[in-house]
Amino acid sequence: MHIAAEIVGLVVVVLLVTAIARALDWSAPLCLVVVGVGASFIPGVPEYQLNPEVVLLGLLPPLLYATAIRTSLVDFRANRGPILLLSVGLVTFTTLGVGLIAWLVIPGLSLAAGFALGAVVAPPDAVAATAVARRVGMPRRIVRILEGESLVNDAAALVALRTAIAAIAGSVSLWEIGGDFVLAAGGGVLVGGLVGWGGGMLRTRLDDAVTDTALSFAVPFIAYLLAEAIHGSGVLAVVIAGLLLGHQAPRMLSGSARLASRLNWQTIQFLLENVVFLLIGLQLRRILTEVGKEDLGVGTLILICVAVLAATLLTRMAWMFGIGSLRRLTGRKAWPWKYSAVISWAGMRGVVTLAAAFVLPADTPQRAVLVLAAFVVVAGTLVLQGTTLPRLVRRLRLPRPDPAEDALQEAALLHDMKRAGLTRLEAIRNPDDPPEVLERLRNRVVNRSDAAWEQLGRDSAVTETPSDAYRRLRAQMLEAEREELLAARHRGSADDEVLRRVLDALDIEESMLDRVEEDPSEPGRELRTPAATAGSCDHLKRAPAEARPNTTEGCTECLVEGTTWVHLRICLACGHVACCDSSPRRHATQHFHDSRHPVMRSFEPGESWRWCFVDRQVG
Repeated sequence: MHIAAEIVGLVVVVLLVTAIARALDWSAPLCLVVVGVGASFIPGVPEYQLNPEVVLLGLLPPLLYATAIRTSLVDFRANRGPILLLSVGLVTFTTLGVGLIAWLVIPGLSLAAGFALGAVVAPPDAVAATAVARRVGMPRRIVRILEGESLVNDAAALVALRTAIAAIAGSVSLWEIGGDFVLAAGGGVLVGGLVGWGGGMLRTRLDDAVTDTALSFAVPFIAYLLAEAIHGSGVLAVVIAGLLLGHQAPRMLSGSARLASRLNWQTIQFLLENVVFLLIGLQLRRILTEVGKEDLGVGTLILICVAVLAATLLTRMAWMFGIGSLRRLTGRKAWPWKYSAVISWAGMRGVVTLAAAFVLPADTPQRAVLVLAAFVVVAGTLVLQGTTLPRLVRRLRLPRPDPAEDALQEAALLHDMKRAGLTRLEAIRNPDDPPEVLERLRNRVVNRSDAAWEQLGRDSAVTETPSDAYRRLRAQMLEAEREELLAARHRGSADDEVLRRVLDALDIEESMLDRVEEDPSEPGRELRTPAATAGSCDHLKRAPAEARPNTTEGCTECLVEGTTWVHLRICLACGHVACCDSSPRRHATQHFHDSRHPVMRSFEPGESWRWCFVDRQVG
């Protein structure tokens, strides 16, 4: 009963603190650590002991898996060079650098124990960093590199820690270190690949969302335990399995299974991440009690903690700028210095650091001091870097993701999907299919594509696009339908199973109406076609970039007819201004059919993307 009450108490505190932090735009991990530290000194608060086995086996696999299944395997491969430099190279560099500093400043500490502390503080926890990154609008490549680093660096750090602990007990040769690393990496990749392949084969045969989600809960633990059983890296096995299953999910799972899995894993990740930060703060009283048994004075302890924290921060900076300078000196492409600055400052430590500190054997010299130093690194990086990283990103003025550019990519993608869907419809239809059903199908896919194009023209004079009006009106209709359903439930005129099925359908449709409101793009920033979206054809190559418009008042035909338009397009061959396909009259497309002029351009303020009517691609 007491255990259940304590767990509920932890969850309630997490919910309250994270809600307050979000409302005040504060760092939730930092707030949870501060609350935990304060609570640890309140009389009567239970002493929560952060068991390293519970963290490394019970918490780390699901946390890594939840991140891995949402990480793009394509992006991970594209950024594998920077990710390996950070997750392996930087971890090794930090282990050696912090280890040497700890050996110099901690009286009686062996060099092997210093390297153990270096391995403990080496891996950053990118949860806090990526949360800040998305909130302040970091370039997406930086976010992907940080996420990739956080997936792999724990494996390298734990291997280094295992080697350092072995060195504390005796001598370890360079061959043994290399062999351990190769075995850990090779075993982890092999097991992760097998579990990912086997899990994918099994999940394709499951047609029940509940069973599929239950299996996904077991996958990270299966991968971790199998890899550790052959002395491989369980962390790496979980990451590989998660990347593979996340990449295969669109082909092997139904839509309902994907929705259920995504929501369940987001909930698990939220609770585990935040409970862990709260538990980190609750460890302080216990750590100080153990340190009090040592013979070191307060001044010496402060010096040790400050030196280790400074070494942890500086080694990351030295590595980032050193690698960049080396690549420039050798004539190779390097990150912009602003990227290096942000990545070097996005090194907040978290749960793995403190859990690894408790893994140190009980007979390790100055063990309590090492654990205290690790705690200071976690808290110090959350305070120093977590609170100043948003300011640094804003000061450097890094290009943030452009919502308008995202909207253009989405519109181009949905247009291609619409064409593929309509082509398949024409191929599979038969003479007995009702014409009205075929028309409904065509309208549905066309309307979805048109709605995406309407998200462009952000500076247009149109206050509400047809899709916006549709969402507004349909939302009111759904509210009335839901009220009628609740009235039927109150009357008892329909079975509960029927009511739930209909309510699920309403909820799905309502979720399809919702659109996440993006931050406005930078003023004066022109919307060009993103490189990933831009196509190329002879018409686009030959078409000029500009054309003199025949009018600046609006759609030429709509002005004559007295009709309205949504967005405007200009023909790059003759300068004819006409309305888009989301407009009632679709005069731009009609102008193409009449004139056969192939390329038009957006005539909305701040947009210069083009479209080829012949080859149907954006350029």
